[in-house]
Amino acid sequence: MRRLTSRIRTAAVVAALATVCAIGLPPGSSGAVTHRAYAADDYCQGQCDDILPPGENGNATLADILANRVLGTRPAHTDDQLAPYANLVDGYTGLTDASLGSFFNDASFGVPAGQVASTTKPRSDVTIVRDKATGVPHITGTTRYGTEFGAGYAAAQDRLWVMDLFRHVGRGQLSSFAGGAAANRQLEQSFWQAAPYTEAELQQQIDSIAGQGARGAQALSDAQAYVDGINQYITQAYNSRTFPGEYDLTGQINAVTNAGTIQPFKLTDLVALASVIGALFGSGGGGEVQSALVKEAAEAKYGTAQGDRVWNSFREREDPEAVQTLHAGQSFPYGQDPADPQGTAMPDPGSVTPQQLVYDPTGSAVSNARAAVKAPAALKPLQGVYNNGVLPGDLLTAKHGMSNALVVSGKYTDDGHPVAVFGPQTGYFAPQLLMLEEIQGPGISARGAAFAGLSFYVELGRGQDYSWSATSAGQDITDTYAVTLCNSDGSPATKNSTGYLYQGSCTPMQALERDDSWGPTLADSTAAGSYRLIMYRTAYGLVTARATIGGTPVAYTSLRSTYMHEVDSIIGFQMLDDPGAVDSPQTFQQAVQHIGYTFNWFYADDAHTAYYNSGDNPVRPADVAPDLPVLAQPQYAWQGLDPTSYTADYTPPAQHPQSIDQDYYVSWNNKQADDYAAAGFGDGSVHRANLLDARVKALVTSGQKISRASLVQAMENAAVTDLRGQDELPLLLRVIQSAPVTDPAQAAVVQELQTWLQHGAQRRETSSGSHTYADADAVRIFDAWWPLLVQAEFSPGLGSDLFTAMTGVLQINESPSGGQTGPVSGSVDANESIPHKGSSFQYGWWSYTDKDLRSVLGDPVAGGLAQPYCGGGVLAQCRQVLLSSLQQAAAETPAQVYPGDSGCSAGDQWCADSIVQRPLGGVTDGATNWQNRPTYQQVVQYTSHR
Repeated sequence: MRRLTSRIRTAAVVAALATVCAIGLPPGSSGAVTHRAYAADDYCQGQCDDILPPGENGNATLADILANRVLGTRPAHTDDQLAPYANLVDGYTGLTDASLGSFFNDASFGVPAGQVASTTKPRSDVTIVRDKATGVPHITGTTRYGTEFGAGYAAAQDRLWVMDLFRHVGRGQLSSFAGGAAANRQLEQSFWQAAPYTEAELQQQIDSIAGQGARGAQALSDAQAYVDGINQYITQAYNSRTFPGEYDLTGQINAVTNAGTIQPFKLTDLVALASVIGALFGSGGGGEVQSALVKEAAEAKYGTAQGDRVWNSFREREDPEAVQTLHAGQSFPYGQDPADPQGTAMPDPGSVTPQQLVYDPTGSAVSNARAAVKAPAALKPLQGVYNNGVLPGDLLTAKHGMSNALVVSGKYTDDGHPVAVFGPQTGYFAPQLLMLEEIQGPGISARGAAFAGLSFYVELGRGQDYSWSATSAGQDITDTYAVTLCNSDGSPATKNSTGYLYQGSCTPMQALERDDSWGPTLADSTAAGSYRLIMYRTAYGLVTARATIGGTPVAYTSLRSTYMHEVDSIIGFQMLDDPGAVDSPQTFQQAVQHIGYTFNWFYADDAHTAYYNSGDNPVRPADVAPDLPVLAQPQYAWQGLDPTSYTADYTPPAQHPQSIDQDYYVSWNNKQADDYAAAGFGDGSVHRANLLDARVKALVTSGQKISRASLVQAMENAAVTDLRGQDELPLLLRVIQSAPVTDPAQAAVVQELQTWLQHGAQRRETSSGSHTYADADAVRIFDAWWPLLVQAEFSPGLGSDLFTAMTGVLQINESPSGGQTGPVSGSVDANESIPHKGSSFQYGWWSYTDKDLRSVLGDPVAGGLAQPYCGGGVLAQCRQVLLSSLQQAAAETPAQVYPGDSGCSAGDQWCADSIVQRPLGGVTDGATNWQNRPTYQQVVQYTSHR
């Protein structure tokens, strides 16, 4: 039985839901915000809104950047969506449909005549109109080529620098392009590990699209027109010296003489860009070696049988208490472990070492030294702006929680039409990774968001009478194989050997090499340096680690089903934008079936809602465990695996989780359906999707009719609530209060936490702009307490080795500030925390603590842990463990809990939590209130249909 009822019983949830229900449905709140005339093919009639901070314009010349740093001025439309986005934190409680326009853009098709800011015609067959409100490009073409040419031209106008950065990231060449800062090197290394390709292989992926029939041919034509539009803008901007000033700062172009170039784009750049987006947001699985290390540590601690039970209980691959997107009992079996797995390739204890990536480092690649750079006096304020990198070094390696969705059937809404509030949580950057656009032309009609450099189609947004969005799904499409190492000369193999046994022969691994070198620039004073990046590839994927199995040297490889197929999903996105292809929930599902990356897709029109989980799910042999490494032998490999084309057999569409017209859908990167196994650890009884599910279910069952405003309120109430406070604190207090708290200091702390819980466990200011949280001391204490209580609860029982292995697969905490991490170990992607990122509470030991404490309290627990941990399962001893760790937490000063960084003073709680738009360019933005919310977001309710 799904444990929704116990979640709702907590005082925090009840208080939050009472607030939403009481003020979420004011009389007469439904209806359009404005009374403008709408396009004939716009069936939303003013009830489609969107928002994408900080602003549409991502192009700042060198003069613009300098003025921003010296005078605080900025180009138009660089931050005009930031304040409305941020202000929802304080404005959501009184929200009505009529006031949505204060926090969202009007996402209607077209631009009213009085709102036209500019009109550009890069060709005779396309017009780009920008609106006064936000500067969004509305692209209208009379030919398909002209339409896509205009899309490329507009993309370059708004995001040329970002596009250029990411085509170099995707090729592992960021340091050579933008400077040798440590973060740049870290980032290019991580992407070269995930998706290394030769130029011929990038072209091969372009050529493969041509084999996908008429739609494939159209996609290639569209992409070429898009690239042509980009390149025309580059030529014009270079000649007029209106190109992004970051090219001057990084030495690509001389700021005085204009000598230098901006390299034209080509189709293979789009593959490099797509590989970045796919690696960031559309993959899943691949943690099999880390899972094996946990299993081995558990068996060493408890013995084989009980150790296996312990490992399985922490895996939570099929937790009966997990919130699921499909909650009507639908079953879609995938990724389950067999009773007796075969071919498992468990490493010898202590033998696993990461595969070497960096070779022959020189200069600052070894020393991280900086060089003296002479700057013209006028440019002195810009010196060193990229000393810490142009992009976060951990952009890929730090775990990400992406995107949420709330979709409600028209049966429960104010006017009988479905309501959706949804969007991707892609981080916060300036300029943003996404851009807004409207594209209208032959066979294409859409408005919404697309990733910069891939915006020839709207990827998330609306059509004429439907909207769609996605959340990252993360199901397991990446497996780990163990190839036996050998030497071609017949000598004994070692862990460093670069040959492997394949089809009975010692076969050399293919070395994929990228040579990078850099020198100091005005923006990045990192001294000259260089290195070679080498990834080794086998028929079973990319080499990620070395080990021994029974003393025999092996290499562990990673095989992702979308590797070498980075742009195959283009057909699905083309169909989503085509009004002739999508006109119902069924045709929507058919469109997204063409998307190979792992996403949860959501749909709403005037009468129906729908859901579909996409991804190239490989078919594994029935006797293979998907969550452990396996031997690289044909009988254990994916069915139909062809290493020459990197193809295999994939599960058919009918076996993917899907639904039409469920009462409501919620998703926040949670489990999809019964029997659809979670790829990682910790997807159990407490998940941040609980925040959405409890609120939406309460609205649906309340008997009141749901409006756009009330669904936004449910989303935003969840966005400012601490998951741990809502779902964990009631249990913690029950344990502590199972006996009187006699120590006055401890009693005072407990009362502070109780009061915070009664206030909804929220992280909000006392008043707008105060920069001080209500219940600030309770929030500080709880932030400090969480990692301490988890360690005190679990470490003694697990023992050092198993506890360390577990922190290598799942971080203990993911707080809004990115701090209070607790003990960490293992691979970086399980442990790194990003400050000022908004997205929180996706990864942590929430479920483990929840199940363990309920067990100690004697509550029913479905899918419980195999062992008791808190106080050895004895309530009185558990209570003492919690009180001792709480006392330790209460003694930590604000400066200890929130140590400060380049933008925040130590002890500044609000600032530590705040969202910062990470500057990818030279223009910066101020910090805003923390909220756990999609970056790009739509609010939609259609009134009619074609």
